[in-house]
Amino acid sequence: MFSFLRSSFPRVHSSDLRKYFCPFRKSSSSLSWRTHTCGELRGVDVGSQVTLCGWLQFKRYDFMATLRDAHGVTQFVLPEDQTRRITLSKKLDSACPESVIKVKGHVQRRPKNKSNEKMPTGDVEVVADELEILNNCSEQLPMQVHDHTNVTDATRMLFRYLDLRSSRMQRNLRRRSEVAMKMREYLWKQHNFVEVETPNLFRRTPGGAKEFVVPTHQPGQFYSLPQSPQQFKQLLMVGAIDRYFQVARCFRDEGSRPDRQPEFTQVDIEMSFIDQGCIYWLVEGLMQYCWPSDLADIRVPFPRMKYEEAINQYGTDKPDTRFGMTLVDVTSTLKDSGVSVFESTSPDFVIKVIRCRDGSKHLTKGKLDHLQTTCQDKCSIRFLSVVLKEDGSWKSSIAKHLPEEAKASVAEAVDAVPGDALLLCAGPANSVNHCLGFLRLKCADILEEQGIKLRDPDCFNFLWVDDFPLFLQSEQGDSSEDDVLESAHHPFTAPVVGEEELVYSDPLKVRGQHYDLVSNGVEVAGGSIRIHSSQLQRYILETILQEDISGMTHLLQALESGCPPHGGIAIGFDRLIALLCGEDTIRDVIAFPKTADGNDLMSGAPSEVSAEDLARYHISVDQKGS
Repeated sequence: MFSFLRSSFPRVHSSDLRKYFCPFRKSSSSLSWRTHTCGELRGVDVGSQVTLCGWLQFKRYDFMATLRDAHGVTQFVLPEDQTRRITLSKKLDSACPESVIKVKGHVQRRPKNKSNEKMPTGDVEVVADELEILNNCSEQLPMQVHDHTNVTDATRMLFRYLDLRSSRMQRNLRRRSEVAMKMREYLWKQHNFVEVETPNLFRRTPGGAKEFVVPTHQPGQFYSLPQSPQQFKQLLMVGAIDRYFQVARCFRDEGSRPDRQPEFTQVDIEMSFIDQGCIYWLVEGLMQYCWPSDLADIRVPFPRMKYEEAINQYGTDKPDTRFGMTLVDVTSTLKDSGVSVFESTSPDFVIKVIRCRDGSKHLTKGKLDHLQTTCQDKCSIRFLSVVLKEDGSWKSSIAKHLPEEAKASVAEAVDAVPGDALLLCAGPANSVNHCLGFLRLKCADILEEQGIKLRDPDCFNFLWVDDFPLFLQSEQGDSSEDDVLESAHHPFTAPVVGEEELVYSDPLKVRGQHYDLVSNGVEVAGGSIRIHSSQLQRYILETILQEDISGMTHLLQALESGCPPHGGIAIGFDRLIALLCGEDTIRDVIAFPKTADGNDLMSGAPSEVSAEDLARYHISVDQKGS
């Protein structure tokens, strides 16, 4: 009955099948027309008959060209026999750069003094016996594949299919694939995790970021795209899938930043019968296992830092510890010293300072003015600048108002020497920490622009940050209602053991079992031990966070159904790969990313939908956007 299938395919000799399907022939050229990649040939291959496939990169003279594929570049030349050279030359002349071609020939060593040490294949070339144009390219492409210098990010995203051919994007995406494969191998083979796919069509989750909604045929009924598989992984623990992981697609309807996209990837991990230490040990081993061999080794265990220490010393909960310039508290020295800006009766009032080495040379008045404006916009607070002159005296608007003893104490506190600049900030602790943490990074940028190396790009300083507060004062609440709280992490995080009663009596004093993995100022992963008590979870959602729990019945019932103690972590996979590739934005490690506005320039998404489709989902569009 399947005779028509046999007649549809050519007969293949068993020797050909062995060539393509031999289990011992594992390479980038198996199951392919080519025998080698364009980055594979070396001196040992001289004399071999080869077939190469790729994109025509350059044509030189009338007898030489380079062929490029995802693995490298190989030079090929036309044969010396004039008859064959003329025939092949006509074909080569008809091919535009970036045309797809196939070359068959033999490998020879390049002539003396013609080797190219910059190319891995630079000692050899292929003498073409046959040349086939598989697909000719347009004469003028909108961007050059091999040149990023004059190409804007918008152009790269508009013609992403061309940008993907670049060595930069090839390297980044292949590294991404390799790390993902190793992570799966580590979790599955070494620790018996189960990979489970969870739904992308769900309902709104309380707390956290805004979610995308998806209309349905049922009038007024919508799905939400999950910002993470949080509820599902907890339900899997209830269901005795006690070691779960997933390379999960997640969605957030919020403004895009260099480390954010409306759709992104996280490696989601959840375990039963564990504590924080188990998660730390697992993730440290995972990082070592998947770490690229060409990068500097990382050492475990990673250092640990409490949230308060990170905020007080670095002004952020994701500190870059590759350089100093830490925040130093000088409240006791400068308060009540005679300067009005340093006077306050508030118990939350602090005065802090950072030292910028050789800042007198590099922090010009123009740069300081720009920092002042930016800091006011971003942090809603101002700072004071001081330059230490050669004789140790202060050049500052406050210098004449401060006693010499106070100046000397401040300089001693930060080990300042003549030529340094000091940046001082006074006010509420949160504002001061935020301001100086921001200035610390901006000063590092300015110094590095001047050639002063502070942050080694080859160094990866991992550390755990923990002991976060469980709740924070809500920034969205009514200012007249000081008791409106929000979760510091998410509403499913358990309080620190022994502080459960404080949830009912003084929730702002409760610490959560929340932990972040940070490297070089980037939050690589975040997780927590979860609440497994239905009573506690209901109280937090309903009473403290004032959430409507009608949509959480399934989870609360599950917690009552024999839920084991459990916890987990989510690794921001895009951020991690950007870190490993040395990229400043996750867009450069994602094959088809969105712009900062959430648009796909290449396809034009999002796009309008016809009136008929809208009617099918019982939706009308307000054209005024009100």
